[in-house]
Amino acid sequence: MTCPFCDSAKVSKQIMAPSLGRAVALPAPPSDAPAAAPAQAVPAPAEAPVSLVSEPERQLRAMIRSLHEHVARTADHVGANFAAEARKMHYGETEQRAIYGEASLDDARALLDEGIAVQPLPSLPDDRN
Repeated sequence: MTCPFCDSAKVSKQIMAPSLGRAVALPAPPSDAPAAAPAQAVPAPAEAPVSLVSEPERQLRAMIRSLHEHVARTADHVGANFAAEARKMHYGETEQRAIYGEASLDDARALLDEGIAVQPLPSLPDDRN
């Protein structure tokens, strides 16, 4: 199930405050005050659904999602061992293969300083929410 507005797969039911009746009645208006005119029904304007995400942003999200799917299909996920696995491959201790995982900014900089090519994978917009 996805949100029809932002195409996010992270949808959930939120806790809502119950509608509670008031225990104390409001005081009646003074009798010498002019009677209020009956409210006239104003037709609500026909509203199109409001999209919180623009079309270019929706396309960007789709491209990032597609990139993540491609990487997951074609590379091995090594998790937090990314820096160690990248070094092993670079120095010939293990076979060369496509990998992805997590590395701190310091680890990524150290890999680059050693001449090991790494590329950050952009996070999915839904992962930040």
